[in-house]
Amino acid sequence: MGSGKFTALNGIDLTFGKGEFTGIIGPSGSGKTTLLNIIGTLDVPSEGSALILGQSVANLTPASSAALRKSKLGFIFQSYNLFQVHTVFENVEFPLLLQGIETAKRRQMVLDALEWVGLTDKIKSRPAQLSGGESQRVAIARAMVKRPAVVLADEPTANLDAANSHNILQTMEKLNRELQTTFLFATHDEKVISYVRRKIFLFDGKVARDEIIDKN
Repeated sequence: MGSGKFTALNGIDLTFGKGEFTGIIGPSGSGKTTLLNIIGTLDVPSEGSALILGQSVANLTPASSAALRKSKLGFIFQSYNLFQVHTVFENVEFPLLLQGIETAKRRQMVLDALEWVGLTDKIKSRPAQLSGGESQRVAIARAMVKRPAVVLADEPTANLDAANSHNILQTMEKLNRELQTTFLFATHDEKVISYVRRKIFLFDGKVARDEIIDKN
């Protein structure tokens, strides 16, 4: 930062397994988003190493990093990041277009994803015609349509009221259990924290606590 240095993460040593539903919890500036960005191959650690699905983040070229994100990783943002000029169907279809999946298979995958989130009646709608909760469900469908191994969600309920937050979280919890997709949340929202099965608390870039929650 300018002429100074800022250590976003310090001495982090974590492993995530298949099918986890984990919250990375902490106040603003604790390092949550940086950790998520490294796991998502958007950032490279300045020291140490990070492995995602068996690949070293530091050793990935920009092209191989993009290919990994395109095929294996899903992203859900607090601001939805939908294409305003495209329909719900087209927004969810976009990741599949990048993969070059043929038309008939692509259409069925989009319809499946929209059925998961309960939006098959909104296929032709555009984002401006949707509520906040519906927009976030479209974002979930877009993240899940390719059935990624890992979904990274950065404050996914920040712009939603309590009822919509719980609906969104129940949808993600259902997909996690049915598809065994690993979900990692960066959050300080108590509603999200109440759903996760592992809580990793960050403070000043360090892991202050790592708890497994028994929800059986």
